[in-house]
Amino acid sequence: MKIYVVGIGPGKADYMTPQAKQAIASADVIVGYDFYVDLLKDLTLGKEIFKTAMKQEVERCKIALEQAKKGKTVAFVCSGDAGVYGMAGIMMEVAKDHPEVAIEVVSGITAACSGAAVLGAPLIHDFAVISLSDLLTPWSRIEKRVTLAAEADFVICFYNPKSKKRADYLEKACRMILQYRSPNTPCGYVKNIGRDGEKGIISTLEQIGKISEIDMFTTVFIGNSETKIVNGKMVTPRGYIGV
Repeated sequence: MKIYVVGIGPGKADYMTPQAKQAIASADVIVGYDFYVDLLKDLTLGKEIFKTAMKQEVERCKIALEQAKKGKTVAFVCSGDAGVYGMAGIMMEVAKDHPEVAIEVVSGITAACSGAAVLGAPLIHDFAVISLSDLLTPWSRIEKRVTLAAEADFVICFYNPKSKKRADYLEKACRMILQYRSPNTPCGYVKNIGRDGEKGIISTLEQIGKISEIDMFTTVFIGNSETKIVNGKMVTPRGYIGV
């Protein structure tokens, strides 16, 4: 009885760790959000597949648990890293009364890392990762986290920056940050990281909150007071002497 909670990175095989591929290969059952399971179709042939739509996270955990209790090995897949806004925590909570089911977390490449690589080197110094989705976190708490991260001069990486229902959340967050940083602070965003249509764009703090194409498949990077553009790449210095 075992559940691998597998972070698959952006989704393409090139971005997946050997450990993630091995966990999927060893599984009898694959469980996940339908979009991410479909990305793995070349790795899941002949396996039992259970997939659900978005916002059914608890249901997916229950499916994985029930299959494991039948003695099957389950690969419960999610994008990025299973432990960064992923399914590892909720899976452990759902399975709390079943210690007989072994749960192993398989790390993956989260969007902060893979997106940063597209833009250059924005995360070389201290940074904060904040989700702008208020589905599970009150907006008042998100506002406080954004404000304090801005005041502390962290580079800020935003997950879930915009949706149809939250079209102005990124712009609100940028207005908070503008109280502490220059409008010309280098920023950037990456859409569809590691997938078809990948796009990385450099912008400024003044402009990035107004960009309409930023959506839930986009990761946004807000530079700190020292972030600069070097040969078209976003770079946050760490302070090495002699550079």
